[in-house]
Amino acid sequence: MPEIDALFESINVRDLLAGHDLNDPTTPLSAPDLRLLINRLQSHSLRIKSKVQSYLVAHHSEFSDLFSTCQDAVSRTRLISDDVSDVVELVSDRPVDVEIRKVVDEITEKTKEVRLKRESLELVSAIVGICEAVEETKVALRGGRFRFAAERVRELKGVLRVGEEEEGGEPVAYALLRKEWSDCFDEIQEVLARFMESAVRFELESCKLRISYQLSVGETTGIALTTVLEAMEVIGMLDYGLAKAADSIFKHVITPAVTHASTFNAVEDSCKTSGDITEATLQLDQSSDHKTEDVDGEAIYSGILKVVKFICSSLCFGNVTWIHSFGRLTWPRISELIISKFLSKVVPEDASKLADFQKVIERTSQFETALKELNFVSPSDAEGRLSKYAENVEVHFASRKKIEILAKARSLMLQCNFTIPKGLAMRNANSSKHIVRLLFSSEVCMVSEAASQLMHLVHKTLEDVCVSSARVATECYHAARDSILLYEAVVPVKLEKQLNGINQAAALLHNDCLYLFEEILGLAFEYRASFPSSIKEHAVFADVAPRFKLMAEEVLQRQIQLVVSSLQEAIDSADGFQDTHQMKQFESAKFSIEQVVFSLEKVHMIWEPVLRPKTYKQSMCLVLESVFRRITRDILLLDDMAADETFQLQRLIHLMFENLSSLLGSLKSADETSRPLDDLIPSLRKSRKLAGMSLLTLFTSPLNFNTKLWYMLKLLDMPLKSITSAWESGELLSCNFTRTEVQDFIKAIFADSPLRKECLWRIEDVVN
Repeated sequence: MPEIDALFESINVRDLLAGHDLNDPTTPLSAPDLRLLINRLQSHSLRIKSKVQSYLVAHHSEFSDLFSTCQDAVSRTRLISDDVSDVVELVSDRPVDVEIRKVVDEITEKTKEVRLKRESLELVSAIVGICEAVEETKVALRGGRFRFAAERVRELKGVLRVGEEEEGGEPVAYALLRKEWSDCFDEIQEVLARFMESAVRFELESCKLRISYQLSVGETTGIALTTVLEAMEVIGMLDYGLAKAADSIFKHVITPAVTHASTFNAVEDSCKTSGDITEATLQLDQSSDHKTEDVDGEAIYSGILKVVKFICSSLCFGNVTWIHSFGRLTWPRISELIISKFLSKVVPEDASKLADFQKVIERTSQFETALKELNFVSPSDAEGRLSKYAENVEVHFASRKKIEILAKARSLMLQCNFTIPKGLAMRNANSSKHIVRLLFSSEVCMVSEAASQLMHLVHKTLEDVCVSSARVATECYHAARDSILLYEAVVPVKLEKQLNGINQAAALLHNDCLYLFEEILGLAFEYRASFPSSIKEHAVFADVAPRFKLMAEEVLQRQIQLVVSSLQEAIDSADGFQDTHQMKQFESAKFSIEQVVFSLEKVHMIWEPVLRPKTYKQSMCLVLESVFRRITRDILLLDDMAADETFQLQRLIHLMFENLSSLLGSLKSADETSRPLDDLIPSLRKSRKLAGMSLLTLFTSPLNFNTKLWYMLKLLDMPLKSITSAWESGELLSCNFTRTEVQDFIKAIFADSPLRKECLWRIEDVVN
């Protein structure tokens, strides 16, 4: 009805109110507008009705056909519904389908039962057959029919799918049958192994290897050796069955052929009965003929070949499979034995003799070729063990050389006790092996025998590097480096206890590290130009040297710290030098000073003979500085000192210097090129002003140093104004006294008075 659709689409309210703006929501429609809209809509409605009526009249026949078709469809639907109702009523009255279903289910159940019974019967038949086969196998085994029994065992293995067991879904009987098969297999394996063991025997008394061809074990007699071997091959136990025989032959026959090749002699023989060979023997005799040393392996290889040929012909009967099995069991051990007992020992010790080793390489290659021709060594399994080892003799030479170098270096370090001969000192031992000259500083230094011999070993090794092939040179270079690193790893651990105390071993270790540091730095400059080009760019020693420099500093600092700690503990017992005018306190302080002097003299005796003069002087000055600084500090911290107390303190300080005269004298003469003691021991400057100048020995002695401690002795006798003048002149400041120390000292010595206040004000007012 496109005409009707077009008519409806033509109705547009906007067109009916053409003079009015419908988009403006603020403009309402007036009553005339609404009446006009209603009239126009009624007019359109009448037009639509007229059009619809005209359309229906024009298409009356089409609408009649449509209504008739609908009426026919409704009638047929009612007929079908009636038929379905009749069928449903019929089925409900007589349930035939239920009876049919019952019959079908019964038939299915019976069929399943029949199938299960048939399968069970087949399973029972199979189990019975397997049981009979197992029993038959056992009977055959007892009757000596080993080949038949072995074949049955192999067949049953496939039937029972041994090794392919499933987790579930198998009959329990299968597990029981596999257990029966396993027991049967173990039994036949044990029986065959016993027969094989009786077939091959070695008589120690007569040194004879016997191989019997007619075997008897228990009640089973007359079994041929070939039958036993065939049965073992069938069930796959050749390696197991030949293992004991192979072990016995290797131990009693092949080993002597290698270790005593010069006297080894093997003679074959056989025993016949009724024309058949019943036994083969190999007699081992010690030859009385004197033979030259077997340097090229000819005697060893010929002896082993004779034994192998005997085995291949008399035991394996030329069967390739049996020969391969015996070879697998013995060849790895034979090759290792030849390498360890012969080839490794004839590797040249000198690189110049490597060319003479060529004959050994040729003999070894010929030996392996002969074994391959006998099928004793399969081409895929051989891998040329001996030939490769012999051809790589350069590698073995280098490896052995490296092992020897490292072993010698380790032995040097472990055997060295890090002591110096009694009475030996650097000043009178210029020719001693303990005395060396440092490479860069040109100083004389005392080192341990381990360090000097280690560097001798390193130099000799690097000289070999310069004349060796690339491969040998590389190994020797690494051996030299590892030897040096071995010192770092071994010696500190070896001297662990000594390093926790004050002794010459620690001082020697310090010197060793300095010596090794400079020597290592010089190695590259000395040898690099002569190194083979293959390692010239890779040879590095500079990375190792700083470790020894650091170790030397750490060892020395640790020794100094131990000494300082010990001296500080001794000074602690003086209780700050308080109340020394009392006899008990004075004796305690005196004992403390004596302990300090004793410890310093002990360190002097340990260090001076070993350390370089400059190092000895600097180290001892550090120790003395810590002692003098501590004593000076304790005295300056005293308050309200009596006159007797100052006198006793003078006595104690003078006692200490008198007892240290030899030590201080050794420091003055130790190293005249270094800084003076005044600079190395700043605390000594404070002594002069703390002590009286009346003791002429103080200034007439060779120890008249301008030090803090000497000024301290002078200050103990100086009047207040003199002390103030000394500060104003800068004399005390030059002796390392501080303003606070001088002020506290004045307060401790002198009572409060206008003069003291004036002097303290003058000291405070001075600008230094």
